[in-house]
Amino acid sequence: MGAMQYDPFQLKAIQAIDSENSVLVSAPTGAGKTAIAEYAIERALANGKRVIYTAPIKALSNQKYRDFSVRYPDQVGLLTGDVSLNSHAPVVIMTTEIYRNQLFEDPERLKNTSWVIFDEVHYLDDIERGTVWEEAIMFTPEHIRLVALSATAPNIEELAEWIRSILNHPIEVIIETHRPVPLIHLFQCQGQVLGDIRQLKKQGYLDQDRWPNNRGGRFQHAGRHQHVNKRSFGRFLSAKPNRTDALISHIEREHRMPCIYFAFGRKRAEELAWEQERFNFLNGQEQNEVQALYASLCEKFDLNKESSAVEMRRLIHRGIAFHHAGMLPTLKEAVEQLFTSKLIKLIFTTETFALGINMPAKTVIFDEMRKFYGTHFAFLRTRDFYQMAGRAGRRGMDEQGFVYSRINPHDIPFSAVQRILYNQPESIESQFNSCYATLLNLYSQFGEKLMEIYPRSLHYFQSNKKDRQKGVHSMEKKLGLLKELGHLGDGVLTPKGNFASWMYGYELLLSEMLEDGYLATLNESRLSVLLCALVFEPRKNQISKDLPPNLADLEKRCHKYLRVIHQKESQHKIYPLTKLPYFNLSHALEAWIGGCLFHELGRHTDVDEGEIIRYFRMVIQLLRQLKQAPQVGEKLRQAAGSAIGKINRELVDAEKQLRNM
Repeated sequence: MGAMQYDPFQLKAIQAIDSENSVLVSAPTGAGKTAIAEYAIERALANGKRVIYTAPIKALSNQKYRDFSVRYPDQVGLLTGDVSLNSHAPVVIMTTEIYRNQLFEDPERLKNTSWVIFDEVHYLDDIERGTVWEEAIMFTPEHIRLVALSATAPNIEELAEWIRSILNHPIEVIIETHRPVPLIHLFQCQGQVLGDIRQLKKQGYLDQDRWPNNRGGRFQHAGRHQHVNKRSFGRFLSAKPNRTDALISHIEREHRMPCIYFAFGRKRAEELAWEQERFNFLNGQEQNEVQALYASLCEKFDLNKESSAVEMRRLIHRGIAFHHAGMLPTLKEAVEQLFTSKLIKLIFTTETFALGINMPAKTVIFDEMRKFYGTHFAFLRTRDFYQMAGRAGRRGMDEQGFVYSRINPHDIPFSAVQRILYNQPESIESQFNSCYATLLNLYSQFGEKLMEIYPRSLHYFQSNKKDRQKGVHSMEKKLGLLKELGHLGDGVLTPKGNFASWMYGYELLLSEMLEDGYLATLNESRLSVLLCALVFEPRKNQISKDLPPNLADLEKRCHKYLRVIHQKESQHKIYPLTKLPYFNLSHALEAWIGGCLFHELGRHTDVDEGEIIRYFRMVIQLLRQLKQAPQVGEKLRQAAGSAIGKINRELVDAEKQLRNM
């Protein structure tokens, strides 16, 4: 890539990399941040150094592995917990968790590493996983330089200031606000397409801010009820329905395909796709091409007998598809390849598609302006809206990108729509909350001095005195509990603590079971079922089937250990308490270990196919950790090894899928 093709902000970043300075780049989705990461990789390779590329989710790690493997043949490895391919390669892509664990477990391996790329560094404020990012930055060795890539956020300078304060080397901040392809915002409201926000106010909201909620006149405002005086405004007011097919027809007429339609629910994404079956967006030649390509992908990924892949063929032959985390990973892969080959013109997908996966389109549609935020439904945050909207407009192909928001005035006040579109994106706020295993790893390095580590955190950097005291207190309470449970010796870890330090997220329960000798009594099947219960997160209203006596006993034992742990956590005022196990997938996992075929698993569980695979892969990851962890007896090691062999087959085998790319 010649220098002529770079934008000014990319050139600034490249100069910083040439000067061996770290760099923090904030730019809108689609502005071209990846080119900066690629430059750092090429520079490291030219100097015979290693480079690590961290990504927030496995899907993104896999995609980067595919892309980089084409770009740098035989020089790319992948480490995601359930996959370990070419792990000593000069360019290794890994999830941020794996990088953080390496910093603790095997820092020697990082000696020859010159750059670490943190993609989507705004993940620092993800409630569940932000801590991992914070630790990964805090403990990066001083000889390593960072390329941190972020979505637009107002406090990027503050973030850089924090990194400078802990890593003792310069970090340059590059903020790009300009999008190479401008976005045009349109709205579907009252059954018509409106060309700008003024029309939306006038024709969509009839110049009112709020409409009564048509489900009983109470207006739900981001979780708070607002009473609206119906008499004063439109007692019988009812918005005209927004028809999806009318919007799709409009987009087709205006030649604004390909289009990504974001729906905030897997079932919703599928239903919407099937509702469009009367459309056909492909000409004769494209139909022949898509049939041939889909047939070859189904062959390659062994999907010919999978009912979900067979059914989707009807949509794909019309240029339509859907994509979400509940699907088979191989089928998602096939859909992604069809979309990048420009043969899918309309894709219905959940928001994971927006996360760095490089699938731009001409148009993006938002099904609605609210989504589920972990514990509650709320209107979209500005940053999330633009992370998704940014997929509209393909650099070098489109003059503009089109973003359609579907609005029902009964469901959202006009002022909330304005806020989502025109507010400054939200600041990146620390979610720091170190898990027990992190504290154990730090204790093994720093002993009693480990409390001196907290002031290096972003949480400390961003907090006032009171919140800092809370942060210190939170760590002290956890250390007190670890002492009481026998994990900490005099400045060193006990054997129990040493084992627990390997089992991120599940350390307390598994170390109690190991110490008690109970883990060693479990055969491969019961061991796997236990680990699966630990990783499983039930969706709303998901019901678990009754367990057979041998597994019911396992569940009972599990809860017995947990009661003690919860009791001690409550005494030490540590919240949230260690997560409960959920045995929803037990029947399915037992059947799978027993040799059952994948399409037969539906008899044993109501969990989506893609989720089953994701959880089985997480079990493999935990089994691998168990197998390697210190203090584990031979019998348990063998049970773990044998279980891996029985679970890691066919569609569950993530490496096989990647080797098939």
